[in-house]
Amino acid sequence: MSSEMRADRLIQALLFLQGRPQVTASELAAELEVSVPTARRDLEALAMSGVPIYPTRGRGGGWRLIGGARTDLTGLTQGEVNSLLVALTQSGAATPERVAAMRKLVRAVPEPFREGAQRVAVSTVREAPWGVTEDDTPPLVVAELQRAIAASVQVALQYVGSSGRSEAEVVPLMVGSRGPRWYLIAAPVVEGTDDADTRRLRTYRADRILELRLLGSRGTAPAEFDGALAWAEMVERVEGFRGAVRAVVHVEPWAVKAISDRFGVQARMIDGQPDGAGRVRMEVSAHRADALAEQLAGWTGVAEVVEPTEVRSALRDLGERIAALYRG
Repeated sequence: MSSEMRADRLIQALLFLQGRPQVTASELAAELEVSVPTARRDLEALAMSGVPIYPTRGRGGGWRLIGGARTDLTGLTQGEVNSLLVALTQSGAATPERVAAMRKLVRAVPEPFREGAQRVAVSTVREAPWGVTEDDTPPLVVAELQRAIAASVQVALQYVGSSGRSEAEVVPLMVGSRGPRWYLIAAPVVEGTDDADTRRLRTYRADRILELRLLGSRGTAPAEFDGALAWAEMVERVEGFRGAVRAVVHVEPWAVKAISDRFGVQARMIDGQPDGAGRVRMEVSAHRADALAEQLAGWTGVAEVVEPTEVRSALRDLGERIAALYRG
């Protein structure tokens, strides 16, 4: 193992110590995903390097920091802590480096701010794309939603959806991206409490939030709320909307990867032999026939829709409109 990896692990061990009154080698091993002997050697290395930690022996023993020694991160204000977490959660996909950095920051922030920082970390999701991912920069409203989550307050929002414009006061529970789009999962509070009514979850596209205000009223996720499950259910539901119309397409073999990358999970190979022209069969889907036709129009040179008729007709109509627009 390189010295850089060892140093990084020792920093994580120190930050883990700062977050607890006492740590055992077994607890540290689970946190760092290493063996117990390796965790024990790391603790001993910290002590030998001058870090003020000491072991306590016997039943209930472990390692402790002398006098609760902390890093320079104690100089951060709560707003600065939240801003750091917001920036970190928006910086890209959930790579091991980003996850490790989030873990370090949450462990290192001052105790009074740690709870809010932890809420931001666990309530933000960066996932594999549904489609194009060249520009997944979060809308500005996402940062405000994350600050509301950190502060455990409700928000008032104006939103434009398929049924028109609406207003709501909700508790933001989860924010996350799928490809270039960011989503909010939220719920109103249970009357007479601060808890979000998770039986009434609603999903909002962040780019359709027209206005957002943080309110002074409290709003928190109930203890039993499973954010990961709520996100997974939202993804499954939206996937169902996106895949309502399916088309069989004959594709030039060299273009299969490009189309797969473009459509993400909305594309799959169909078992069978190539057609007479050597093309392979794929199935692609979208929420409507016209939307699927628009997405496939740019692939006309390498892909032919063979069924259903409604998608072929939508492509023909689209082609006629384009030809009429540029005729002459």
